[in-house]
Amino acid sequence: MATSTSLAAALPSQLTSPGHCAPLSWTISRARPLLHPARAVSSGGPRCRLVVTCNAQAAAPISIGQGTPVRPTSVLVVGATGTLGRQVVRRALDEGYDVRCLVRPRPAPADFLRDWGAIVVNADLSKPETIPATLVGVHTVIDCATGRPEEPIRTVDWEGKVALIQCAKAMGIQKYVFYSIHNCDKHPEVPLMEIKYCTEKFIQDTGLDYTIIRLCGFMQGLIGQYAVPILEEKSVWGTDAPTRIAYMDTQDVARLTFVALRNEKASKKLLTFAGPRAWTTQEVITLCERLAGQDANVTTVPVAVLRFTRQLTRFFQWTNDVADRLAFSEVLSSDTVFSAPMNETYELLGAEAKDILTLEKYLQDYFSNILKKLKGLKAQSKQSDIYF
Repeated sequence: MATSTSLAAALPSQLTSPGHCAPLSWTISRARPLLHPARAVSSGGPRCRLVVTCNAQAAAPISIGQGTPVRPTSVLVVGATGTLGRQVVRRALDEGYDVRCLVRPRPAPADFLRDWGAIVVNADLSKPETIPATLVGVHTVIDCATGRPEEPIRTVDWEGKVALIQCAKAMGIQKYVFYSIHNCDKHPEVPLMEIKYCTEKFIQDTGLDYTIIRLCGFMQGLIGQYAVPILEEKSVWGTDAPTRIAYMDTQDVARLTFVALRNEKASKKLLTFAGPRAWTTQEVITLCERLAGQDANVTTVPVAVLRFTRQLTRFFQWTNDVADRLAFSEVLSSDTVFSAPMNETYELLGAEAKDILTLEKYLQDYFSNILKKLKGLKAQSKQSDIYF
């Protein structure tokens, strides 16, 4: 691990100078960016090709002299305020790790992370010069970060990640854990999935000790998408496609992550975490209806509409990012199964399928708790009524 005094000379110049992005092997022909790891895919619309060679060897800095050894329990969680990131932080603290959280400067500080016992450091992946100081004294980086919906996908998910990975290599980080998307290598037409796949290759080329974990879907996302609208008698949006997703509880993802982190067999491995069963949208809605005890007001969006909207937004520069995100929505709404057999993964990690929370149990617990609270609120309301 490098000492802070040796960083300025050893880090790549783009990480110590404000306003510079990491050097990449790209070729650009117009204004429309499209990422491809050593390949380009053409399709309709006024698009340009941005070819990225996923080779980190040229970016790897010279060796840095040994500094003070760091403890294997020192962890930096990037994206610690997100759905998955906060569960990773909680799990790490519960297991005795010294947790540092990289958080962007924000009006509302992430005080809950400090309350849990983590150290919060401010940095921004879109500003590479802010990254090095956060890595001093860190053994393992767990990368849960992703860009905000209002940001261009490339800003954090590619350019920021490349800067972070290069910096981790330069500063002698001992382990890098990266969360990716299942089947990202099979959908080069979707910018977010292509970026995830390219980042995987970039990490593998650096020589870092890594574990890459591909995820299918989070159970937590279903609460706002289906459970809450059904309870509030609002419209639930779905598609007419038979997509199946094996949702997993983020707490299980976090737990298995640290099992993998301690397991030498998971070193330089690409793992896929999937829930016990793959569900269609209609099956999830039906389950929520049964547990809520009321019918859902379902509004179905045909997949053809998503495709048309995506193609339409490609024609306008200011809607390019919308089109990129619709491309991901289109894949999620196609005839695709986001699931994978977990037997080999369980065997590798020494885990058991029976310890993984099912979607039925997760939603049952949610509706049981929320309906109990709603019943209590109604009782209090009746007690406070005044009759004249």
